[in-house]
Amino acid sequence: MQYKNLGRSGLKVSQLSYGAWVTFGNQLDVKEAKALLQCCRDHGVNFFDNAEVYANGRAEEIMGQAIRELGWRRSDLVISTKLFWGGSGPNDKGLSSKHLVEGTHASLRRLDMDYVDVLLCHRPDAATPIEETVRAMNRIIDKGWAFYWGTSEWTAQQITEAWAAAQRLDLIGPIVEQPEYNLLTRHKSDLEVSVALSEVESEYLPLYDTYGLGLTTWSPLASGVLTGKYSKGNIPSDSRFALDNYKNLASRSLIDDVLAKVKGLKLIADELEVPLSQLAIAWCASNPNVSTVITGATKESQILENLKALEVLPLLTPDVLEKIEAVVQSKPKRQESYR
Repeated sequence: MQYKNLGRSGLKVSQLSYGAWVTFGNQLDVKEAKALLQCCRDHGVNFFDNAEVYANGRAEEIMGQAIRELGWRRSDLVISTKLFWGGSGPNDKGLSSKHLVEGTHASLRRLDMDYVDVLLCHRPDAATPIEETVRAMNRIIDKGWAFYWGTSEWTAQQITEAWAAAQRLDLIGPIVEQPEYNLLTRHKSDLEVSVALSEVESEYLPLYDTYGLGLTTWSPLASGVLTGKYSKGNIPSDSRFALDNYKNLASRSLIDDVLAKVKGLKLIADELEVPLSQLAIAWCASNPNVSTVITGATKESQILENLKALEVLPLLTPDVLEKIEAVVQSKPKRQESYR
């Protein structure tokens, strides 16, 4: 396993990591979680991602209990969680100082930890002044409840505004952003162009150098579409698209345009004699601004296969990358001011 700095910080994170979204609390309980987490640790993974909203808090409880029962040394781990959706009350969501502080306390109770390493604002909050959010995140760091803070699914402009407020107040700005990032991100529909890919490869460009922004990207396999296991009308019973909460996502994802691109990518993977899933994860990890790629899995065999993506990185020559781009045609054009 290779370890990279989280942006310009001194924090080292494994190049591939594991996230609890969908799996913990929806598909897996503590016993299964322990086996998966141990498999990750056995292969050098040290970064584990969560959020207060995952399985309505159950995902944090499972991760915390599993880590406690495994008896790991806390300093060996980098734990990340995210705040925004904490409940149904008017102050249980958003990025107000009240919710961020109370939400942090609640997450730490569920995780049974004194601190998280990285705390993220799960979405931007138009109803809360950015200065209030920046002050609250710094208070959390000052109290030792988190070491670093960042954002998830924020635009470049919003991150820049947060940094401007932090610098004006002589406070710490967000060191990391967690966007969705994969080969199919821009092809959800003809009318919906995802922010993530254009942000990562174009809009964020000045932020990497100016603020030392790092990325912890999620959904490298596009919710499993880039494994090649889905086809028109075929949804395996043990897949996430078979879950009631994700059937709408399946109907939006498994369209002819997407499946045609998956077929083309599968041909490239076959030429390289590697699984499509490994090719897709390696492509994400090959971006030098990505600190870690968050993967998900419900089986140890899936974790082992995902981790082998690191062996595919040397195969991503310029010629191979051009072939990939010819299939997906998703590379955003850089704005003139960013060149």
